Amino acid sequence: MKRKAYPNYKASGVEWLGEVPEHWGVKKVQFLSQRSEGGVWGEEPNFNETDTIVLRSTEQTVDGFWKIEEPALRSLDNYEKRKALLIAGDLLVTKASGSDFHIGKTTIVSTDIEKRGCCYSNFMQRIRLNFSEYPRFVWYFFNNSIVREQFQYYSNTTTGLQNLNPSLIGKVLLSLPPSSEQQSIVAYLDREVTKIDSLIAKKQRLLALLAERRTALISKAVTKGLDSKVKMKPSGVEWLGEVPEHWNTIRLKHLCQIRYGIGEPPEYVEDGVPLIRATNINEGKIETKNLVKVDPKDIPYSRIVWLKTGDIIVVRSGAYTGDSSIISEEFSGSIAGFDMILSCTKVFSKFISYGLLSKYLKDGQIYLQKLRAAQPHLNAEELGECLVFFPPPPEQRSIAAYLDRETAKIDALSAKVETIIERLKEYRTALISDAVTGKVDLREAV
Repeated sequence: MKRKAYPNYKASGVEWLGEVPEHWGVKKVQFLSQRSEGGVWGEEPNFNETDTIVLRSTEQTVDGFWKIEEPALRSLDNYEKRKALLIAGDLLVTKASGSDFHIGKTTIVSTDIEKRGCCYSNFMQRIRLNFSEYPRFVWYFFNNSIVREQFQYYSNTTTGLQNLNPSLIGKVLLSLPPSSEQQSIVAYLDREVTKIDSLIAKKQRLLALLAERRTALISKAVTKGLDSKVKMKPSGVEWLGEVPEHWNTIRLKHLCQIRYGIGEPPEYVEDGVPLIRATNINEGKIETKNLVKVDPKDIPYSRIVWLKTGDIIVVRSGAYTGDSSIISEEFSGSIAGFDMILSCTKVFSKFISYGLLSKYLKDGQIYLQKLRAAQPHLNAEELGECLVFFPPPPEQRSIAAYLDRETAKIDALSAKVETIIERLKEYRTALISDAVTGKVDLREAV
């Protein structure tokens, strides 16, 4: 269907909203709500039928959906249960967070959540709309940048902290059509957004398959070599099978010098040298999205924390423990953060860097080592004990060159898919924004 504008518009009286359809209104959230109240937390659970599921802000995704995997059980008294019991159509807004991305994220209560007798935590604000408003329309609006930016503005400029309260939430402005028109817009958005989300999910599955293909390609090359006719021998690792007969086996500590990065970094600066942190390391690549810089004069350590071309940096702890990347010429002279540095002086570092991304090292030995601690963690001794299979230097170079070429093809395809996903997300956002602010007339779209 061709999208068209409304025949007549009027000034909304709100600079950032601009004009709205002539028959639409502009209202503050406080005038749309019959109830607006914080949640409860109660006491430790009794682990019996008297416990209540209390939903938390951590179970709300940034884009306004639920991700309820291990819901919290709490012991609530009768007053708390009555006060915080959720019904279908309730909107829950995150009002406290350490991140601008999470402040104001809003989920809608489904009939399934209502049937489970769920309540909600005190980091969230429940808004129950007047009967004249359609909750799903307001949910679409709340998760649009127009409202989320208002939440961020009020939380930062009014309180000085990333917190919202009922008064600040009530100040947020929405443009609203009549209730029947809200339902028409929601029906259109539900249909079109579902199509977009389905396409995004397919592209994301393709990305996952490409990542699996990349890992499998690397794993085969660094454990079997490139010559399918070469004579093989048992590797000594049951699940790995055989390796080329002429390859050697040695512990990583005998091939590389392993040292630690800076640990606690100095203050970040606008103009300085890059500080490579765990958040910058992604499957053999250095990501620049969250790259920070430090003043080299503030580095109180010796030259051991400085990175040079060919060094390998390995994530030492956290969710991405064991991930690694070789340092290219672009990042030579950077500072290593908390993570470990491998300098491979006796062997071709490019081959080792690929080995660290393979199943037999990253998903095998390193995975087992990092699980020994209460939280995922890896130290130099544990990393150094990992066994490495490696061929003579000329063969290492051949394998590394082959993997450079083949992984570049996969990475280029992955980059194209990621671009498509970003464009679909942008289109989704624009579609919702245009619909809920009256930029397009959808009264005949359903």
